[in-house]
Amino acid sequence: MSSKEKSILIIYTGGTIGMIKNEANVFVPFNFDNLLKYIPLLKNFPAKIDSFSFENPIDSSNVNPDFWKKLVEVIYSNYDNYNGFVVLHGSDTMAYTASALSFMLENLNKPVILTGSQLPIGLIRTDGRENLIASLEIASATDNNGKPLISEVCIYFENFLFRGNRTHKYNAENFKAFISPNYPALAEVGINIKYNNQNIQKKGIDFLIPHYELDNNIAVLQLFPGINQNVVKSILNIPDLKAVILETFGSGNAPTDEWFIIQIRDAIKAGIIVINISQCESGSVEQGKYETSVQLRDIGVIGGKDMTTESAISKLMYLLGLGLNKKDIEKLIPISLRGELSE
Repeated sequence: MSSKEKSILIIYTGGTIGMIKNEANVFVPFNFDNLLKYIPLLKNFPAKIDSFSFENPIDSSNVNPDFWKKLVEVIYSNYDNYNGFVVLHGSDTMAYTASALSFMLENLNKPVILTGSQLPIGLIRTDGRENLIASLEIASATDNNGKPLISEVCIYFENFLFRGNRTHKYNAENFKAFISPNYPALAEVGINIKYNNQNIQKKGIDFLIPHYELDNNIAVLQLFPGINQNVVKSILNIPDLKAVILETFGSGNAPTDEWFIIQIRDAIKAGIIVINISQCESGSVEQGKYETSVQLRDIGVIGGKDMTTESAISKLMYLLGLGLNKKDIEKLIPISLRGELSE
């Protein structure tokens, strides 16, 4: 397939990147049918570019599993017609969406690149133009055999391409808003685009399987010095709760108070899955490394290794949505399904 035959679908879901000022000087969603007006350089882009906009673009703070299902439906229904996809998304929850898509799009064999901006595309100093152009270039890149260089869900932001389920938004003010603390960049964009092939996932099976069932009966319990029994008890006794992400200190450490261990133990005995994820941006959970994590391991807490909280949430929703039993889910949590953790 020649470069002229390539086609990329831009999917606009909402977010800062798609905003321009109207006559009343108010930011409103941008009509992507007029994309060339704001980025005329795309007229010479060596691939056909189409766009699809959600009927009601949303602020990314309103993202939820129903939104993810709609996004998967758009990708799946257009999968055979395009070489790659660029998803324009608000940055606040982009890491959550990228993680969710990585699990929901099984056997993905084409690039799905999420990007956005800190400033609207209609502003002179916007970072949106560069982010969009680079994302389109990456989404259309192929090897010598015409196969996509990238065949996974990624986030591109400010010169770096990251695996989507490894990312975390860490800065609300700078253009460099995302980091991938436990996995190296897949590509770095400067004068040239340098692909780090050793970090890129191998091509998937060319038979996309979309997953639409997600179960969000989960909770996040972030530990802090002085956390009291009532807080822990209230979270562990949420009606219909199926799983808890325990955000611990350091390499997976938690208080050794008897009441705390007993409450976690009783929750596990009652059928609740508990995953240990570190509050640290970088590093991995190693249950048993220190005395303060030995008891967690012994009562059945599952170590989440170096997964991000965003990825752990998405993985739990996905596994619970598959209807698997508790034992099978606990076996799959420490196993890399989409490159979300280091084994």
